[in-house]
Amino acid sequence: MSVAAHSVERARPEITGEIDKAGYVLVAFFAIPFFLFNILPVLFGFYVAFTRWSIVGAPKWEGLNNFTRAFNDHWVAVAFKNILFYGVIIVPSVTVLGLVFALFVNKRYPLSGLARTLFFAPTVVSATVIGLVWVWLLDTQFGLVNHYLSFFGIDDVPWLTSTRWSLVGVSIASIWWDLGLAFVLFLAALQDIPGEINDAAIVDGANRWQRFRYVILPHLRPVISMVVTLQLISTLRIFSQVYVMTNGGPAGSSSSPIHYIYSIAIVRNLFGYASAIAILLFALILAVTFAQRFLLKERA
Repeated sequence: MSVAAHSVERARPEITGEIDKAGYVLVAFFAIPFFLFNILPVLFGFYVAFTRWSIVGAPKWEGLNNFTRAFNDHWVAVAFKNILFYGVIIVPSVTVLGLVFALFVNKRYPLSGLARTLFFAPTVVSATVIGLVWVWLLDTQFGLVNHYLSFFGIDDVPWLTSTRWSLVGVSIASIWWDLGLAFVLFLAALQDIPGEINDAAIVDGANRWQRFRYVILPHLRPVISMVVTLQLISTLRIFSQVYVMTNGGPAGSSSSPIHYIYSIAIVRNLFGYASAIAILLFALILAVTFAQRFLLKERA
């Protein structure tokens, strides 16, 4: 017995060492590509933001000139103003409609499964495809939206060709695309509410509005905060819909920060200036995220 125990004690460090080595190999297998393809480009982007670089040749140090230029660039201001408009329209619409649709299909009834599939379906389609679909639907002369609006005596609306309506047109497509995720999150939260609580409220004589306000809504507050946060970040990063539907036009009226960064970097070949604008957008996303977390802690 003593010989066997001694053998086990000698083998144990060897096995532990092999496990440690295997762990390091597995971590390195994921950490090295993550560093090369995620962290390193970000660090290089921060460096490029302080330089003048057009891929050809070596970057030339510019200091804060790119940031000064960004703060004085009219089109940067337009892009960030547009993102504010997108946020005001898209975030509340997705949150409210997602909750309404989730309440609508929460209970089992004929075709409820089909309704859930239809509400979630746009989310699994790429934003590029969604943009192409809505280009057709919002076409001024042949689009289905204007066709049905004409039944109410409304003239053709230039959804994508007018500086007045282009932001609204892109917002409609974005709402339709983002709605599915909010719908699923709300539906999962609704199904997690114990039925006994709702039944007790009914026994106490609470009507539908009272049950929603005092029973359902308190359980949904964490999910509402999550949906709002995710949607704010998604809206700040909006690009594909803008690029496909309007390409930022007409006259930059529907441009977003990422679309403007794309046009500066790819079209005009000013990678240093584009990186500086990207850092400003990154700072805005961080500020929104931390502000949201602070508000959640205050409410808690």
